[in-house]
Amino acid sequence: MDNHFDAIIIGAGPAGLTAGIYLSRARLRTLILNENTIGGQLVLTHEIANYPGVESISGYQLGNIMKKQAKSFGCEIKSNIKIKDMDLQSDVKSVILSDGTTYTANGIVLSPGGRPRNLGVKGEDTFKGKGVSYCATCDGDFFTGKEIVVVGGGNSALEEAVSLTKYATKVTIVHQFDNFQAFEYAVEEAKNNPKINFIMESMIEEFIGNEKLESVDVINLKTGMINNVKTDGVFIFIGYLPNSDFLKDTIKLNNSGEILVNAEMATNIKGVYAAGDSIAKKYRQVTTAVGEGTIAALALSNYLHEEKTKKKRDEDKNMNRLAELIDNSKEYK
Repeated sequence: MDNHFDAIIIGAGPAGLTAGIYLSRARLRTLILNENTIGGQLVLTHEIANYPGVESISGYQLGNIMKKQAKSFGCEIKSNIKIKDMDLQSDVKSVILSDGTTYTANGIVLSPGGRPRNLGVKGEDTFKGKGVSYCATCDGDFFTGKEIVVVGGGNSALEEAVSLTKYATKVTIVHQFDNFQAFEYAVEEAKNNPKINFIMESMIEEFIGNEKLESVDVINLKTGMINNVKTDGVFIFIGYLPNSDFLKDTIKLNNSGEILVNAEMATNIKGVYAAGDSIAKKYRQVTTAVGEGTIAALALSNYLHEEKTKKKRDEDKNMNRLAELIDNSKEYK
């Protein structure tokens, strides 16, 4: 019974940690299984200034607070694990780890999060960690006093470009469209920063260098002209891919590999819910992940209560039926 829980949460990003807080606070025995860093993509964010009630905080700090909250309510967290197999179809769900350990639960919340999307162009894999990065918080200080390129046009790209000006002498944003997809405040902040300049309607065609990255070939998508841009590093912020490959034969996904859920975060399997960056949705923010984690936890808590009530009702019904059979037997005799 030590390995059986009321609920198991897969993933310890903001959605998973929030679900852990709510479920464990509801006195449900809860386990979070996490393959990567606790906090997920949250810990890669240099500064969060739009989280309600908090003026400014780093992603690492916020993730650490959430982890402490979950544990304070009794939620168990196991990190650096590798999931080998899962049975989500049975009434009692099971998760088997690569070391052979099996955990079971009456309900599951899937919040495996996402991973940075690659450009997929020549030289990108060669220079990963040698000039190509997907995390400003992790690698920004390595480029102090140097010139860098940021790829992307959403909120993350522009906000991280601004944060990188604390280190770099020059930041060039390369974006494939003639306008940005970010909120106006992020666009204005980037345009008003004297260290930032822009190459629009363009994209990187090749990463070039020897032992480390030295330049990139940038192609103008309107003219086809290629310009070689000298740079010490490139930071890529073009979105994320859901970490849902291990679910493709079990859970219903869309064409992008995102988990399909209803308004209660329920998947196509009874007793299995999902939340965070791995689900199909339009907006990906810390606050949306927290909201989804809350809904998933409340819905799962209600599901577990209903199942327990139903089981008790069925047991009482069977006992009453058995008593009737005994009474009839005595009367027959």
